[in-house]
Formats: sequence, C-alpha cells, structure tokens
Amino acid sequence: MRAMVLRRPRERLHPEERPEPAAGPGQIRVRIEACGVCRTDLHVVDGDLKDPKLPIVPGHEIVGRIEAKGSGVEFDIGERVGVPWLGHTCGHCPYCLSHRENLCDFPLFTGYTRDGGFATHAVADAAYAFRLDESLDPVAAAPLMCAGLIGWRSLKAAGDAATIGIYGFGAAAHIIAQVCRWQGRRVFGFTKPGDKAGQAFARSMGAEWAGGSDEEPPIPLDAAILFAPVGALAPAALAAVKKGGRVVCGGIHMSDIPSFPYRLLWEERSLVSVANLTRADGEEFLALAPRVPVRTTTTPYPLEHANEALDDLRSGRLEGAAVLTP
Repeated sequence: MRAMVLRRPRERLHPEERPEPAAGPGQIRVRIEACGVCRTDLHVVDGDLKDPKLPIVPGHEIVGRIEAKGSGVEFDIGERVGVPWLGHTCGHCPYCLSHRENLCDFPLFTGYTRDGGFATHAVADAAYAFRLDESLDPVAAAPLMCAGLIGWRSLKAAGDAATIGIYGFGAAAHIIAQVCRWQGRRVFGFTKPGDKAGQAFARSMGAEWAGGSDEEPPIPLDAAILFAPVGALAPAALAAVKKGGRVVCGGIHMSDIPSFPYRLLWEERSLVSVANLTRADGEEFLALAPRVPVRTTTTPYPLEHANEALDDLRSGRLEGAAVLTP
C-alpha cells in the first residue's frame, strides 16, 4: 500500500510504501476510494493537537470498499463504507455507559491515534464504520464523514434557532448551510474580513446575507456556530446573538478566547463546545443528507499531493473541501 505519513509535527508528509494491513477480529480493511482533507488533519500536522501516534497516517473522512474482514464482521466484502474520526470507544467508562461515547475516556481517533485515510488502504473497527449507498460519488461523499457529521452535531447543539450565524465558511459550513435552508432556517455567513469570494460562496450555499467577521449581521441571531478556529470570534458571536442565544464552538482546536465583558454573556446567552461525534449522529446525518439533498463542493488532489492540499486549506485557498484520491 501507499501512504502519506507524518513523522513529526510541523513537518511535510512523506510518501511511503507499506505492507497492506491485516484486518483483525471485528475489523475491516478498506481499499480507499477518496479521503477528505479536514481542518482537524491540519491541526494534527501543525502540532496543535498533542500526543498523536507517530508516525501517523492522517485522514478521517474515508470512503472506500471492504477488501478484507476479520471474524465477527457483518459487512460483506466489496461493500462501500465510510470511516469517520471516531474509530473506537471503550464501552465501559461513565460516558460510554451514559450514551455519550463521543466523550469516551479511552477512545481511538482515525488519523490521530490510529492510522487514517491519506493512503490506499486503512483498517477500521467495523462497528464504527457506516454503510454507504452504492450510488454515491466517493469524492462528493468524503466530506460528509467529518465536515458533515461534526457540522450536524454542532447544528443540533444550536437548538431550534430560526436565525443562525455561521462563522468560517469552509467544508462544514457549506454543508450545514444547506441543511439549515432545507429546515427553513435563515442563514447568515461570516468570513474573513474582505473575503468577497468567500462571501459569494456563502450566499451560493444558501446564506441570505454574508459579510466579514468584523461586521454585525442585519438582525440579531438566535444562535451562531463557529467553525473557524479563532478564539476572538467567540465574543463577536456572543455580541451578535439575542437574549437567550447560544454560540456553539464546532472545532477541535481554537486559539485562545480573549477576555470579554460579562454583559456579552448576560441575559442567558451561552457559549458551548461540541466534541467528536457519536455513531447515532452519523446514522442521523447520513439518512438526512440525501433528503436535503446535500451537494458538496470539492477540489480533488492525487494522494501524493496531500501536502499541497493541506497548504491550500491552511492558506484559505479552497472553496468547500479538498479530497484526496489514490
């Protein structure tokens, strides 16, 4: 198999040839058709997330076909599956026992603490993979595996907000904006100040207004979701939501949130985070996506160009999502 490997944080990925991995009990070996490039991958590569398995193959938005399986696996050889960020949970900690497996004390994460999808093959726990429809385009489906799933969990955390602001209009935002519009919500998009192309993209995805993150929306918001990993956006979003409004931090990493006056939080506003996903989140979203229907905007890259895809994501040159194809 071929893989793009991170040997040390803040270094370029290195191409490697490796033996094909074996699928153990309860596991599947997936021949990868496409793997999305997520901002979380960037945080792993750039050293923002601590203690990754090293060397590590990043990537956790995997779409592929089962090529081999271990004992106890119900999937069939040849079936198409999606492999997400949450790769394994212990099943016995207080969080797992209270149906909050996203907070498991002893998890494994695809592309972070176990090898992921920047490769031609990957091994995954079958119980954490999702069966995918044969009609799906693998490149279009790959961003659903994290941008879609964590976006969906963030939207659920925002509650029944009728007017919702989305800060950072990348892969997750362009998916969830479509879901919001389908649900009848009003969407307001926020980009880097002066990013006219990004604002046009937000409007094309259903935002009725789009502006810079330094601007006020035309009306007070019921809720806001922060996908941009910029801590300074938290007080800005709190200032944009009305009394009782909620601000949801949807990323796994964010720069420090600066001090802000209590009046921004007062009147029962709240600031919350979401972490990882549950398998139930995945089943819900993957059933909903074709009903919307969600249309992803993607830029494909050959597997060997993973570094270029990460560079383009880091610099904000992408609309939608980058996707690697072996």
